[in-house]
Amino acid sequence: MFKLNMNNFFASGACAIFAIFLLAGQSARAQEVVVYSARIEQLIKPMFDAFTKETGIKVKYTTDNEGALLARLEAEGKNTPADMLITADAGNLWAAARAGLLKPVQSDVLEKNIPAHLQDPQNEWFGLSIRARTIIYNTNKVKPGELSTYEDLADPKWNKRLCLRTSKKVYNQSLVAMMIAEHGEAETEKIVKGWVANLATDPLSDDTRALEFVAAGKCDVTIVNTYYYGRLMQKDPKLPLAVFWPNQSQGGVHVNISGAGITRYGKHPQAAIQLLEFLSSDKAQNLFADVNMEYPANPNIKVDAFVASWGDFKQNPMNLAKAGELQTAAVKLMDRAGYR
Repeated sequence: MFKLNMNNFFASGACAIFAIFLLAGQSARAQEVVVYSARIEQLIKPMFDAFTKETGIKVKYTTDNEGALLARLEAEGKNTPADMLITADAGNLWAAARAGLLKPVQSDVLEKNIPAHLQDPQNEWFGLSIRARTIIYNTNKVKPGELSTYEDLADPKWNKRLCLRTSKKVYNQSLVAMMIAEHGEAETEKIVKGWVANLATDPLSDDTRALEFVAAGKCDVTIVNTYYYGRLMQKDPKLPLAVFWPNQSQGGVHVNISGAGITRYGKHPQAAIQLLEFLSSDKAQNLFADVNMEYPANPNIKVDAFVASWGDFKQNPMNLAKAGELQTAAVKLMDRAGYR
């Protein structure tokens, strides 16, 4: 006759209950994603809130500048709590991938939503919004027909008419890096030397300052990210400033991205991929782009009406990984050209 061993019964029951609680605890912990973001809180929180509402997965985030976040990820190594890195500029994302901080992601959703030139060839990062770096001119001093390309701003006709942001900012480093990829170092150096020769003033601290100089007539043209133009025009729509889309009969407008990658040692990789896919979807793309007057990376998403009012343009289709690969060369070139 079968006899029940009560000691074994209770031992087995205790193990089963412990296993249930353990799995429940693991499941609860899995229902979160930890993000390190170089985009400030007001630019990311709306998307995270929408993601949590849809999926139930909580998003914890830390914001800081990109240099500090990359240094932190490197220092933490396998012990990092971060599952995802969000930052501006493909050069920064490329540097993170090169440092071994990110890992490849295979996702049909991301491949469908994000064009090839806005993602890493090894799938370690993906663009989520586009920032166009274009020409802005003073409408009282320049006719659109006078403008054509970034390269043309090196022509002596622009002598003492050009303002530029400092070369120390990654945005200009990436622009020059992409020009190296397109023209080679020798030709790009000639162009940058021409820019320097045409400067109306020393390089300025930021894009907003450059726009203010153009609006005040201290120079006639500059190169900036469009969202700086948008912010300024929302404050004062009467400013004599307008957008010109350069290189439309050649390679196209230089674009860069804000984007993200999944960290190599994150503890919640599947939830992080789910968040990344969500950020590329129609449910989040306008939230990601519109709040900063950028363009959605997903080409199927309608651009914000205010941003769309600046006109359509052709993007340069070159893969943005070049912005990282050639960044060091770009910095050295700008130094040789006297662009500070």
